[in-house]
Amino acid sequence: MDLELDDSAALVTASSSGLGLASARALLEAGANVTICGRDADRLERARDDFAETNTAGDVIAVQADITDPDDISRLVSQTVEEFGGLDHLVTSAGGPPSTTFLETDEQDWYQAYDLLVMSVVWTVEEAHEHLLESEQGTITCITSRTVREVADGLLLSNSVRRSVIGLMKTISREFAPEIRANAVLPGTIETPRIEELIEAGIDRGTYDNYGEGLEEFASEIPMDRIGEPHELGEVVAFLSSPRASFVNGAEIPIDGGLLRS
Repeated sequence: MDLELDDSAALVTASSSGLGLASARALLEAGANVTICGRDADRLERARDDFAETNTAGDVIAVQADITDPDDISRLVSQTVEEFGGLDHLVTSAGGPPSTTFLETDEQDWYQAYDLLVMSVVWTVEEAHEHLLESEQGTITCITSRTVREVADGLLLSNSVRRSVIGLMKTISREFAPEIRANAVLPGTIETPRIEELIEAGIDRGTYDNYGEGLEEFASEIPMDRIGEPHELGEVVAFLSSPRASFVNGAEIPIDGGLLRS
C-alpha cells in the first residue's frame, strides 16, 4: 500500500533504538524524511549510518537531544524544520522508567518519570504545533504502553504516569482537529533492547536457563503465542501518520497480540 508519505517531514523522539527507531524506519521506508534523536551520540550515529546503508526512500538526519530538556526539544524541532522545510508528522516516544514498587519509589523518581513520559510530549507538541498547523497532513502519534489500560506488576511509574499522555492526546485530538490528527499506540510485549535486558537479567538471576526460555515466558499469556517485533508497531505508526488514516483521530490502538483483556 502506498502511504502517500513521499517527501513529507517527520520527527520521531527517542528514536536511536527500540520502538522509536522502528517507527522512524517505517516512515523512511514509506518515503518520509525523518529526524531521529537520542541522548547517546554513538548509538544515534549507528542508527543514522544503518539507515544510510539500507537505502531507505526518505532522507534522515540525527540530532543529539535529551527529551527531558525543553531547550533541546526546541533545537530539535528547529533543526528538523530547517533541514526539511517544515514538519508534517510528530511521533513521540520515550524509554521506560525503572521497574519499581510504591514503597521503593521516592518523590524525585516521580518527578523524573513525569518529565520523561509526559512533559517531553507536552514540550514537543508545543514546539511542533505551529509547523504541523501549516502542513496539509499534520499528525501526532504518541507511543505509550498497554499499561495505560491494564497495570503491570512492578511497573508503578509507567502504570501511573503514562495515562496522562492518553488524556493529553484525547484532548488535543479535539482541540487541534481538523487540521491536525492525534492518536496513540499501546505496545504490549515487543522484542526491544529493554525486553532483551529483562530476559538477560532473568538469566543472571537463574529465573531462565536461556534467552529462548525467557521469550517463551514473556509470550505465555499472549494469544498470538509470541511477543511482537518492533517493525510491527512501526508500520502502524506510519499508517496513522499517513493520509490513508485520514479519518482516524483520537484513537488508542493496542499492538499487543491480543494480550489486553479490557
